[in-house]
Amino acid sequence: MPPLLSSAIALPARNQHLLLLQSSSAQTCLPILRAVVEHASERTRETTVLFCFLYPPSSFLEASNESRENVRVFDRTGHVPGYGDEDEKMLKDVALEAVQSAPPGPITVVIDSVDTIFSDNGSPSETIRLLAELLALVRARGGTSRLVLHVVSPSPLLPLLTQTRFSPTLTQLIAHPTALLTHIAAAYSTPPPPLTAPEKFWGLFIPFSERAYESERLVFGAGGEGSGLQEFAVEVLVRGPGADGAARRRGVERVLEGWSPAQGGPCELRDLDGLQSLWSKKLVPETWQSAPDPTQNLSFNLNLTPEQQRSRAQVPLPYAHEGKPVEQARAPAAILYDPDSADDLDDDDPDEDLDI
Repeated sequence: MPPLLSSAIALPARNQHLLLLQSSSAQTCLPILRAVVEHASERTRETTVLFCFLYPPSSFLEASNESRENVRVFDRTGHVPGYGDEDEKMLKDVALEAVQSAPPGPITVVIDSVDTIFSDNGSPSETIRLLAELLALVRARGGTSRLVLHVVSPSPLLPLLTQTRFSPTLTQLIAHPTALLTHIAAAYSTPPPPLTAPEKFWGLFIPFSERAYESERLVFGAGGEGSGLQEFAVEVLVRGPGADGAARRRGVERVLEGWSPAQGGPCELRDLDGLQSLWSKKLVPETWQSAPDPTQNLSFNLNLTPEQQRSRAQVPLPYAHEGKPVEQARAPAAILYDPDSADDLDDDDPDEDLDI
């Protein structure tokens, strides 16, 4: 089975119509978004619609790919609300018309910054409503059609986009810096699977990674390497059928994979240079074999001769239990009572002395 990250990028499943890419201030997910757009543009039988709100189209497509007939690019990086003739209603009309007017067949709609749309209109409900209408049009196309959204956490839109009410199926790719994994492995002795049981690792990793300030401290704090690293870890979450089209036994499948330009993109975690220390076996030196003998080089002898060892073994040890049980005579149980002078042993009226 191919890795889930490779499948999510190049082989979209028929029932997975929503792909959510999640970046953070500590680690960007833009290299994966660029790979998604490039693979979508190479599928000539499908239409690719790219909306650029924050990054220029050249960040995702080569100049030669922008001129393809199956690729439509809408560059809105120069649009600032309040300084132009177009308003947010016009944006909604343009986005919906671009999808409706596309040629029949599968379609891939890519939005490079959902947060910019939310920043422009200032309403999370309006943003979610627009994205829901786009997702409905994409889902109606069927096949491998999907809506690709890029969001930067922490964002108020994330809880709304990941709800089953918005989309029953979901493929979510979350970028994490490698420093986060090395820190958890060193501080909590919990390296990623298969070095640690998945239940133990995810129980610690999920709440730790959701605290954005932890990743920022590891990347930008003292001793951090900054955010310029090209390789990173990717948390792949798949809800619903996967790339193979088969239903999963569990509702959600979650794995950790890697991204490295040196490896050509998707790779295993063990292939990341920043995580080699986790996978290398640290052999504990057997110092007990080469430790010096404390009885050597002394002015007196602490060793026993063979005759002394035999004599020592023949000395009986005091109070030693030889394993034989002590035999005791068992007597029948009885209660012995010795009455005193004040006792009244008359069985006819035992309460006579109480003067009742």
